[in-house]
Parts: sequence; structure tokens; C-alpha cells
Amino acid sequence: MNGLRRLWTALPRPLDPMRSIKTKLGVLAVCNACIGGLMMVWGYGLGFRGRVTLPAALVISVVITQILAHGMTAPLREMTAAARAMAGGDYRRRVRATARDEVGELGHAFNRMAADLAEVERQRREFVANVSHELRTPITALRAVLENVADGVTPATPEVIDGALGQTERLGRLVTQLLDLSRVEAGAVRLDLAGFEIGPFLEAAVADARVGHPRAVFTVRAAEGLTVRADRDRLHQVVANVLDNAARHSPPGGAVTVTASRQADALSVQVQDEGPGIPAEERAQVFERFSRGSSAATPDGGTGLGLAIARWVVDLHGGEIVAADSPSGCLIRITLPQPAEGTP
Repeated sequence: MNGLRRLWTALPRPLDPMRSIKTKLGVLAVCNACIGGLMMVWGYGLGFRGRVTLPAALVISVVITQILAHGMTAPLREMTAAARAMAGGDYRRRVRATARDEVGELGHAFNRMAADLAEVERQRREFVANVSHELRTPITALRAVLENVADGVTPATPEVIDGALGQTERLGRLVTQLLDLSRVEAGAVRLDLAGFEIGPFLEAAVADARVGHPRAVFTVRAAEGLTVRADRDRLHQVVANVLDNAARHSPPGGAVTVTASRQADALSVQVQDEGPGIPAEERAQVFERFSRGSSAATPDGGTGLGLAIARWVVDLHGGEIVAADSPSGCLIRITLPQPAEGTP
């Protein structure tokens, strides 16, 4: 039975080249009328009565309609079967959309939707798996420390408490970044655009970064009076995440240089570090969620969300953030479109 169904599905569809379903219905009506007329004329010529020629004409018309209209209804049945499969979690089914009419366009749209749903489901599963892994690591470490302290195996020294506090802070950062990312992806973040000088802004962001990375050497290069129009808090989040990434991947005492410059109708902020850099084939992936790249060498490794959040915020500004070519280390370039100078 399944073999016959597959054979019937694979049969040619004669009316597929037609661009309108109305035209196809008209062709079917003309064919049926011609068949009926020919059968009546042929039957009377051979001496057959209407009670013979009429049923014969109807049977032949039904057969011809099934053959010609095969491609008109088959995609609809396939879409129904594929929709039932999707309801059960199977997103692999596709529709044979060879027609050029409205049903064919619907079939192409259905296939695109199925592919998008399959990709969303894949990302959802990866997201849940990654979140579970990221939460389990600090929770397991924190639980081990607290159990050892509670059992008297490890004394509650300042070092032990600092270690437990560090794991707690890592959990807090992860939860905060997950919330930020969910707000951005849901479109719940609104930008409060305002103009401000970029030099002091970068100095303040670097001052915050020095607290978390005292061994890194930060340098800011920005022309005096250079301004930017952006959401100050969100842009601070972007710069802070990029600085944190640069400092974590730089060697102790490594230099992290922040440069701001105006380029035509855009402002460019570049962050250069002295770390191992990012291979060219991984540069697009580092801005995806939970991606750290093969060069991540720190024990913590971060949460893998900082650059993803930075990309989303820059996209909200209509800008671009990329890992650019650099002779050494990693160079992250943030480009924000700006109104022409003198425009309010």
C-alpha cells in the first residue's frame, strides 16, 4: 500500500507549468466537456444509447480528472501529513512543490517554515543543554566546597570562602546574562538614544574592567570631543563584555587597547588584545551563544554569552560587530551608524 502511494506521488503532474489554479480548473472543465461531447457523438454514431455513453463519459472524465488534477491536491495532502508529523516533533518532512501556481507557492512557503522550525528546535535543544551544563559546573563546585566545610574536611578559611563566593558570582553573571539575552531576543529592550563624548565613556568602562582584571594593562585612545549617539547603558554593556573577553584571553600583564575614531557616517570602536587570537574559520561563531572558540584557555572560560549579547545590542543600534584581521591577538571592531556632523 505504501509502495503504491509513493508511486502515485512520484507520477508526473501535467498541469504544474500553469501559473494559476483558476486556469487549471478551466482546463479540467474544458477537458470534461470535450470528453462528454465526444462520447455522446461517438456513442450515437455506433448506435449506443445515452444510458451507456453517459456513464462511460463520466467514468472517463473522472479518470482524466484524477490524472490531470494529481498535482493540484497532492501538495495539500502532503502538507497535512507533514503538519501532523511536526505536531509530534518530526520536522524532517517536506512537501514536493513543483507547481508554479498558488498551491506551489504555498508548498515552498511550507518547506521554508518547516526548515525554520527545525532550526529553532535545534537551537532550543542546544540552548537548554548548554544552560544546564553552565549551571551545573558552578553549582557542583559550590556544593563540594560547602559540603567539605560542613563536614569539617576543609576549614572555612578566607581562601575557601573566596572560592565559594567566586562560584556564586559566576552563577549570578550567568543568570543576569541569560535574562539580558532573553529580553533582547524578545524585543523587550528599547534604546534610549542620546549624544555623549566617547572618550570619558571609554575611560569609565576601562576603570570598571580594571577592577575585575587588575593584571591587564588597559589603554584608551580617543580624540578629544569625539561624540557618539547611542544608548549609553547598552553601549557600556557591549564595551564591558568585549573588554572582559579581551582581558581574559590576554596573558598576565598583556595590553588591551581601546581605540575610537570617526569614519564618515559611523563611529568605530576597536578593542585589541595580546591573546592567541581567533582563527578565521571561528570568527563568525564567537558571537553565538555559549561559543568560546578553540583558543579559550582560561580555567573559567566565561559563560559564552558576553559576545552574543554584544552582537544583539549592536544590531539594535543598526551597527556591526566583527572579529577583524589582526597581525597578533584579537581585534574586535564595533561600528555604529551616526548622523552627519551638525545634525541634531
